[in-house]
Amino acid sequence: MSDTMDPMATDVDQQELAQQLLAQAKEQGIDLVGPGGLLNRLTKNVLETALEAEMDEHLGYEKHDVSGRGSGNSRNGTRTKTVLTEIGPVEIDVPRDTGSTFDPQIVRKRQRRLTGVDEIVLSLSAKGLTTGEIAAHFAEVFGAGVSKDTISRITEKVIGEMTEWQNRPLDRVYPVMFIDAIHVKVRDGQVTNRPVYVAIGVSVNGERDILGLWAGDGGEGAKFWLSVLTEIKNRGVEDVCITVCDGLKGLPEAINTVWERAVVQTCIVHLIRNTFRYAARQFWDEMSRDLRPVYTAPSEAAAKDRFVEFSGKWGKQYPAITRLWENAWSEFVPFLDYDVEIRRVICSTNAIESVNARYRRAVRARGHFPTEQAALKCLYLATRALDPTGKGRARWATRWKPALNAFAIAFDGRIN
Repeated sequence: MSDTMDPMATDVDQQELAQQLLAQAKEQGIDLVGPGGLLNRLTKNVLETALEAEMDEHLGYEKHDVSGRGSGNSRNGTRTKTVLTEIGPVEIDVPRDTGSTFDPQIVRKRQRRLTGVDEIVLSLSAKGLTTGEIAAHFAEVFGAGVSKDTISRITEKVIGEMTEWQNRPLDRVYPVMFIDAIHVKVRDGQVTNRPVYVAIGVSVNGERDILGLWAGDGGEGAKFWLSVLTEIKNRGVEDVCITVCDGLKGLPEAINTVWERAVVQTCIVHLIRNTFRYAARQFWDEMSRDLRPVYTAPSEAAAKDRFVEFSGKWGKQYPAITRLWENAWSEFVPFLDYDVEIRRVICSTNAIESVNARYRRAVRARGHFPTEQAALKCLYLATRALDPTGKGRARWATRWKPALNAFAIAFDGRIN
């Protein structure tokens, strides 16, 4: 007979045990949750059993084992301690030794929260809740008091993690990189709008890779962008095929300085959205239908003809729209040279808008931030929530293999 444990049998045993515990709790009138509830008691028993096992290992013998007599150190009763867990406060008895050398790991000395609680705090903070709101949440849901200072200390722990994330090695090549800005309100004497720039790379595996976050003051130029892009290059990015951005001063020049073969592409989604800013809402649907032949044209010449038709219809009423497209034309037309699969990746709102939506939700919930660092921390927590591994990655949400083939052909020898 094999000694290997049957997983199905184990599942059945666990189910039977759970059913027995539930039946016993029901007979005794014990609630499932809450102080003194079944989950509370089980958590207490598991933690105390683990602590006793740690004490056995520390002393070198089990409780009541005669081999421990005269060993020089022995058990010395317990002390009561309350720890906050994901199910609320749990009171446990922590064993002590006469030599006071026992250093438990499952619940460390002076530890008042299990790590799962810290993750809950970070998750709530990533959603934009303030320290006061998080404290109120714990009081309401867990019946436990967690001070604002404690919550601040928990979130401050991620500063080091954020620094490590911002400096981590990156992939050698990204077929596409998006650069966009999120605006946050920072109180520096007075409340001002500050941009925080986010760079998102699409990896050769079709993953969105959030490369980093950089705070600006709104007056950035080529020098700033050269610094940011050089930092990305120094982290291992040797090549970027297409960089999608939107009218950021000095950025196109910096891109081609760092990656001379990169194509700078204006963001089609932003270009269309900016078009509607100049038009009355009642015309948006009609204007959208008239614009579609421009950015779906098979060639630049065809796109130019369709744009002449568009301008003939709307230019007199909205001359700013014509000027907007004419100014962006040189950075718009590279888009027309690519296969439809590449166009879909470049034009997709999923690439950066889903991330930006998370950022905006967190920023909007907070209102304004006391410092630039606090704003960056909030945005990093939102990034962290997208990918619990902390690597800043999230799966690409569209067909990727056809696009990868198109990139490999269009940028021959660069996509490996």
